[in-house]
Amino acid sequence: MIRQSANDISDDLRNTSPQNSAELAVPALSGNDVAKKKATTKRKKASGRNAITERLIEDVCRRLSAGQRVRRVLPEKGRLHIDRQLPFLCVYRQPEDHDDTDTEKTIIGEASYLAGPGTPEHHPQLQSLVEGLAGTLSSAFGSMLLLEVWAGVEGTKSADPIKHDVSPVFRVFASDSTKMDRTVNALHRALQSIKVMKQSVVVEVERGGRTGPPNFKPLVSRDVAEKFQVETIGIELPPVYRSVKRDQAFPQLLRTFRRRLAIALRKTFYAFSRSQTTHRPPHYHELGRRAVVNAVWQVDRQLSDVGSQFEYLLSVTPLNSSGAWQEFKRLKFKKKPEFHYAPLPFDPVLLKRQLYAIPLERIEDAALYNLFLEKHEELDRKISMLRDRNTERFKYGSLELFGGVTDSLHKVALEILAHKRPSAKSESSERPHLDAESLAKRADEEFSWYREIDPTFTPTARVSSKVTGMMVSRGELLISPDMTLSQGRINPLLQHEVGTHLVTWHNGKSQPFRQLKAGLAGYEELQEGLAVLSEYLVDGLSRLRLRQLAARVVAVRCMLGGATFVETYQLLHETHGFSQRMAYTITMRVFRGGGLTKDAVYLRGLITVLDYVRRDGDLNPLFVGKIAASHIPLIRELQFRQVLTEPPLTPRFMQSETAQARLKLLQTSDVALTELITEDLE
Repeated sequence: MIRQSANDISDDLRNTSPQNSAELAVPALSGNDVAKKKATTKRKKASGRNAITERLIEDVCRRLSAGQRVRRVLPEKGRLHIDRQLPFLCVYRQPEDHDDTDTEKTIIGEASYLAGPGTPEHHPQLQSLVEGLAGTLSSAFGSMLLLEVWAGVEGTKSADPIKHDVSPVFRVFASDSTKMDRTVNALHRALQSIKVMKQSVVVEVERGGRTGPPNFKPLVSRDVAEKFQVETIGIELPPVYRSVKRDQAFPQLLRTFRRRLAIALRKTFYAFSRSQTTHRPPHYHELGRRAVVNAVWQVDRQLSDVGSQFEYLLSVTPLNSSGAWQEFKRLKFKKKPEFHYAPLPFDPVLLKRQLYAIPLERIEDAALYNLFLEKHEELDRKISMLRDRNTERFKYGSLELFGGVTDSLHKVALEILAHKRPSAKSESSERPHLDAESLAKRADEEFSWYREIDPTFTPTARVSSKVTGMMVSRGELLISPDMTLSQGRINPLLQHEVGTHLVTWHNGKSQPFRQLKAGLAGYEELQEGLAVLSEYLVDGLSRLRLRQLAARVVAVRCMLGGATFVETYQLLHETHGFSQRMAYTITMRVFRGGGLTKDAVYLRGLITVLDYVRRDGDLNPLFVGKIAASHIPLIRELQFRQVLTEPPLTPRFMQSETAQARLKLLQTSDVALTELITEDLE
């Protein structure tokens, strides 16, 4: 975590109003005039307190020269934020005649930006500050890019997101120097890739004229620009993020716009750095923000606090699974058994109140905002689902959270089930040999291997009647007391639970964000797919195991299609040949709580991971924590930005020659799912 020095301001100061000035009795003025006068007095006092003085400029340049971070409050609620020495500065100047904080927000997630007043009275000081920064940064890199943004003309069709027949227009202003060709071309291409509400944009480029907003003076004089090799670019943004009358903002559209613009800006800075400076970033994401402000840590902590107040899977796992099985047998498999669940340890209304008090809007970084927003929405759905246990609403909440079963996934599952079934002899070879206590001891041996690499690896294994089978809960491996397992399935299952779930839990725990330990939104599909892949990589994915995953998909499809518990059980047992106990267990998992579609993610996740391996092949980003497939690009971005660290552990199975050979086969061949089966286990 990056700590702020005493000279830096906290993130909260940006939104802190200056102290109220003394009210003056002005009887002759109207109420509106009094309010305006008070606002003017307040603004002047604030401007004086946050004035851009020579001392401030010297201090900022000194810190930058020493490689330190800079964060300062400027007049008119302005702000200067520079992560580190970088060969660029994003600038936004607030118009004098109206408030335009929406446009200001388009740059405040960048690693180096200045948002300041555009009033003539502040221009000399602002220019001195920018020229001081230009001198400092140019001396480090040989050149510097000053990129300024402003909003285009209001009320035009191209600035109205509702007018889908007219494309939004970006206007780029740059010098006609050939040195800037590569940078301007990169900006042009990057902006053209932006879409606004699925609408393509138009990018117009003007070279050789002004590079700043209309009626604004340049922030760098010609002499200073020549002396320090300062290049300038201006971007007039289509203000599609608010209504044409400027009386209504579109917050969601603005956040999407900010994120896409941020990528375009980084690609521009990358092209400039590589072509005109001594800086050689390995990737454009490396030029993103590294410093994480207090608001991010606060939101991360508060989301974690909400999530820690309940254990979702344990809350939807029947307490009487074994007893219900005995009841089901006694009733000749003709009547659904009654399932009982532990009472909820929280009040859903109060917990949601706590959840919605979390100030997500204070996160400046658009990428991190999206990450935490997804988790916020997931926690909201989970709380609703737990409130709705044993009702029809639970099933619909499950569909929102885990999705359903597509026709293509169902077809794959049926193909697996129709493939050669395990013989009675092979099923008997899968009969158990180790009991729950012995499994816990084997898990402890696996833990010891990881502790030799990282002594902070602290999971434990214990036998618990709260679970069915084996599962990981908050760094603990829980094993059902009636669970038994054959010798051939021990290592594959340990690599599934320990090598995947507990290793990613530990790696996530070592990251600055708690959500990587708890799990980002929708992480289950990738996690379970990766865990099943680990079984194959250690030569332990049996035919019975793959059929079990396919049967879960079929059971979910049946439940969603209106089949009863008994009908689903009969389909698995009588049509697809599963034993009575296994058919019951699969059906129970799917019908628990009122209808849980989570079990479809195992096979779907395996297909997702195999797809990823064929396209990319690098599994390392998948072990940084508990993430979804959609998060992989963002995880890589945050690694380039050095916000995330390298994970301390690599799964044990990844170090075996067998795993490497099998992984290479998957990367180079189109292997069918049924070809993953390990025959000698049967």
